[in-house]
This record gives sequence, C-alpha cells and structure tokens, in this order.
Amino acid sequence: VQLQASGGGLVQAGGSLRLSCAASGLTFGSHVMGWFRLAPGKEREFVASIGSGGTDTRYADSVKGRFTISRDNAKDTVYLQMNNLMTEDTAVYYCAAARVFTRATVYTDPRAFGSWGQGTQVTVSS
Repeated sequence: VQLQASGGGLVQAGGSLRLSCAASGLTFGSHVMGWFRLAPGKEREFVASIGSGGTDTRYADSVKGRFTISRDNAKDTVYLQMNNLMTEDTAVYYCAAARVFTRATVYTDPRAFGSWGQGTQVTVSS
C-alpha cells in the first residue's frame, strides 16, 4: 500500500491550500480515508476522515467550517481543502487508510488506520 500526499507549502494566514493523497495497492473504495497532523512539540492530531462511500465525514472541532475532506473513488484520491488557514494549522499532514466492511463506518482514532503516507508540510505564516 502506498499513500502519496502532496499539496503542502507555505501560505499566509487566511490563505488556502488543497492537499491530495493518491492511493495505490489497495481497494480504495473499501477504505475509510483520514487526514492527521503532527506539529512540533505536539501529539498527532486527527483532522478529518471520510467514509468509503464519500458521504460521511468527520472533522476535528479545530477545523470545522474551514476544512473540507472529499474523495474521488475513480481516481483513488482523497483531498483536504483547507481555507482560512491559521498559524496553528502549521504541521506535517499525513493521510491514512483504514479497511472497512460497511459504508456506515467512519473512524477518527488513528489506531484504526493501518496504512499511512509520508506526510506533507504545511506552514502558515502570520
């Protein structure tokens, strides 16, 4: 399984970025996809996740209303649209995949995700 995250970069506060994560080596439509982030000196944090069918989503309170997770099962890709970025959003962002057997399942616990990408750096300047 390979999860290739991209789209990170340097942006000013209030700006936007769109992260992408291309998956291979797995049955994409049978996996919940999630985004997590790790900032210096902090623990890994759940950001957002999306069910295998693409309709059920979960968000951390800190990003609700600013971030949107989506997926394209035809392209085996999950996205994270990040708007109104704040300096506290600075972190390495990781995508992850969790095998599921029902479309109703959506995970937020990182322990449920068995496959992880390499991460992409997002830096928000003030």
